[in-house]
Amino acid sequence: MNIQKRNTYKIVIKTTENSLILYKANEYYKSYSVAVGKDTSPTPKGKFKIKTKSKNPGGPYGARWMGLSIPHYGIHGTNDPNSIGKDVSRGCIRLLNENVIELYDLVPIGTEVEII
Repeated sequence: MNIQKRNTYKIVIKTTENSLILYKANEYYKSYSVAVGKDTSPTPKGKFKIKTKSKNPGGPYGARWMGLSIPHYGIHGTNDPNSIGKDVSRGCIRLLNENVIELYDLVPIGTEVEII
């Protein structure tokens, strides 16, 4: 197996479980508790990619932003840590700031994100 394949990450977000699972080389690597979209603004389901990344985006986005290949949606931190584990966002996936920093540092632009 070449190095590129060995270091490939994939993110799976299970909206009904409020969890983000990170796979490395197709094997479970780590998971995080997340907040997802509320009933009136659900998190979109499907396969996407991380398209953009930015540090300290400001506002309610916490310490990091990873924009998805579906416009206006992303994985980001939060200025409301009590929201984690709940269905409260406008469709984005929120993590605790320390967790989004860790995830941001691990996954490159182009990482596959599957939301189920």
